[in-house]
Amino acid sequence: MLDHLERPATAPPRPARIFADSGLGYFANGLIGFIFSATGPVAIILAVGSRGGLSEAELASWVFGVFFINGLITIAMSWRYHMPLGFAWTIPGTVLVGPALQHLSFAEVIGAFYATSVLIFVMGLSGWVKRFMEALPMPIVMGMVAGVFLRFGLDLVRALHQDVAIAAPMVIVFLTLSALPALGRRIPPVIGALLVGVLAILLLDRIDAAALGSFSFASPLVQAPVWSVGALVELVVPLAITVLVVQNGQGVAVLKGAGHAPPVNTIAAVSGIGAFLSAMVGAVSTCLTGPTNALLTSSGERHRHYTAALVFGTFGVLFGLLAPTFTSLMLAAPEAFIMVLGGLAMLRVLQGAFVASFAGRFTLGALVSMLVTVTDLALLNIGAAFWGLLAGFLVSWLMERADFVALANRN
Repeated sequence: MLDHLERPATAPPRPARIFADSGLGYFANGLIGFIFSATGPVAIILAVGSRGGLSEAELASWVFGVFFINGLITIAMSWRYHMPLGFAWTIPGTVLVGPALQHLSFAEVIGAFYATSVLIFVMGLSGWVKRFMEALPMPIVMGMVAGVFLRFGLDLVRALHQDVAIAAPMVIVFLTLSALPALGRRIPPVIGALLVGVLAILLLDRIDAAALGSFSFASPLVQAPVWSVGALVELVVPLAITVLVVQNGQGVAVLKGAGHAPPVNTIAAVSGIGAFLSAMVGAVSTCLTGPTNALLTSSGERHRHYTAALVFGTFGVLFGLLAPTFTSLMLAAPEAFIMVLGGLAMLRVLQGAFVASFAGRFTLGALVSMLVTVTDLALLNIGAAFWGLLAGFLVSWLMERADFVALANRN
């Protein structure tokens, strides 16, 4: 079964090569990817866990697991495959766990986490994941990606309306640096927006001073799982779908759109290993993240993108070790700061997703995929991104049969 795992095409880069490939822009992309992961997605974990009755220690252990473990995986995979492979955790899967915690114990949910990790690992070893993704038309996948990323562009506009004092200076500096290439090469536009945003927050005194003074290390909890048929039936297959199809599908599509050739089966197998290790400390399953990899590849030369992933992974490891400290600090920043930062970084990526979706074949399927995904409505405890893919594929199969014939001939 190991024959299905893709081997690295090149030798891993040596320290001197990594240093030469690094740069301020790639550091910025890695930092922005980390900031994105450490704000809104963390808030989702805290909200889901709190409503499910988890203790503060259990929540801190969850945050430790998703950052520390996935940070190490990101560093190892990005270094070995010489490409950006940013791993995080399944956000739809986290949302999926919320209703389960209302009637299942956390130990039963952890048991489902373990079972999911085994299923994901076996799927990666079998090679079925890559064959399925190759059969799925890329414009339909990119339509789903565009639907997921669209909210970042909309959040940028909303932030300008809701908190102009923070948002406007960031947007103005970003546009100025983008319009003046000579200046933009010295100060990447996103870094300029980040610095101006931090300055605005400090001048307007918009951050909680108490958050600046807190400091504590994470204390992960290792809990024994409880095996429950109800928990396994409710969670394992939906969680595996969110990892293999929704999340890994997004990540693979984003990386392909940026010109990379991600090792699909290996990514799935590694996601299974990461999910097992995460389950040990009560954390939801590992996946290849779509939005963060989009940020990591949003600018710069393709062969240097991996250095942004190394930055992202390093910050993730540090965040995991200091999870309580960094969580309180990041969540103390104004919401508009994060909305603008993510929106500006996603502009070109969102543009590329639309072009990939509607520039050639399967355009109707891509449109349906995007529309269903944008609704963000779950069905049968499965997120809208999966249903967007399914709906787009079915519509194309019924109404764009000639495009499937062309795809089959090309393959």
